[in-house]
Amino acid sequence: MPSLTDGAIRRALKEVQLTQKPITLADGEGRGVGRMILVLKPMPTRVTADWMAQQWQDKKRTRKKFGVYPAMSLAQARDIYERDYVDGIQKGQSIKVLGDSRAGTVGDLFDGYVAHLQASNKPSWEQTKKGLDRVVSKLGRHRPARDIEPQEVVAAIRPIYARGARSMADHVRGYIRSAFSWGLKSENDYRNSAPRRFGLIQNPAAGIPTEPYVPGNRWLDEDEFLRLYRWLECPDTPVHPPYTRAVRVLMLTGQRVEEIARLHVDQWDAKERILDWSTTKNSKPHAIPVPDLAAELLESIKPNAYGWFFPSAMDPTRPVSHQTLYSFMWRQRERKVIPVVTNRDLRRTWKTLAGKAGLSKEIRDRIQNHTLQDVSSKAYDRWNYMPEKRAAMKQWNGFVRTVLNPKRLKSAA
Repeated sequence: MPSLTDGAIRRALKEVQLTQKPITLADGEGRGVGRMILVLKPMPTRVTADWMAQQWQDKKRTRKKFGVYPAMSLAQARDIYERDYVDGIQKGQSIKVLGDSRAGTVGDLFDGYVAHLQASNKPSWEQTKKGLDRVVSKLGRHRPARDIEPQEVVAAIRPIYARGARSMADHVRGYIRSAFSWGLKSENDYRNSAPRRFGLIQNPAAGIPTEPYVPGNRWLDEDEFLRLYRWLECPDTPVHPPYTRAVRVLMLTGQRVEEIARLHVDQWDAKERILDWSTTKNSKPHAIPVPDLAAELLESIKPNAYGWFFPSAMDPTRPVSHQTLYSFMWRQRERKVIPVVTNRDLRRTWKTLAGKAGLSKEIRDRIQNHTLQDVSSKAYDRWNYMPEKRAAMKQWNGFVRTVLNPKRLKSAA
């Protein structure tokens, strides 16, 4: 059979349109056990033309679509068939497992990793995307990911570090390392249906040292806690009200800033006065009864039309970001109207003051959703500890009310 031509395709399209009968056109002699075909089918308002790889195995015919005519021309279809199917068919591989044989690019790798985080409901996907976008052009978006060398990753990160953004540089290093680690695993992951393969044999960011971890030790004592809380109730400068409310809820509950910042009406059980997250940073569900002070604050808030308790001032369709809360607090620190404190310091403050209030470390860990590493907790204990958490929060609420006593404010002044 002679090779297919554009003229033959046009004539066949007209014939199918007139006769309303399907036609299959083959390209070339089809030696061996497979060939490229164009399947034309009549539809009510048009004729479809699909490029397919056809294979015969054990006297059974298999077809796999890889393009549509005329969006994919005859010449393009031949190139793709030659590139992705001919060699595999000759080796006896099933066309069902054959596909785009080009090595995945850096852009493919980064996009795939971010999509994986998003599909896994990881709230970090947006921040990860921003970090990877900073370096993708420096590494070469269209370069094969397998060609990236460690020194190139270092060269992409060094400018960020050189301008003093050490934490950001370390985060970007972590994002790159995680993306390549995902790429290495995805090659052999039967759950991954992505057609592009990367052919990675190493992780170029694996050997790059991390920024030395310096554990924080800043926490607010009772007087500082009082000073900050009262300022948040009545700030001396215009501030978007949801921001001050979010920080107060952080102070009262000790939760992660991302989870409070993104608090949605679906996560608040007003009747039981419980905050309930289906997934959190450690990928586990988490629920806490809130102290009365926090419950009263949440009940005074009317979530916006999109259900957010703490919407962004710039875009009400989205919640405030934890970066915005950080920068908002930083500006007040510079003015010296509040104590020097970060959002993580507030979580540490809750841990410390709640201990002073008499809450055991175990119940504090459970309220803050810290992963317990003992075998019993990890593998066997499925009790939700809600009664114990309620009793602890009641005890904490009494302690906070004492701290916020107006008499303490006068003495602090």
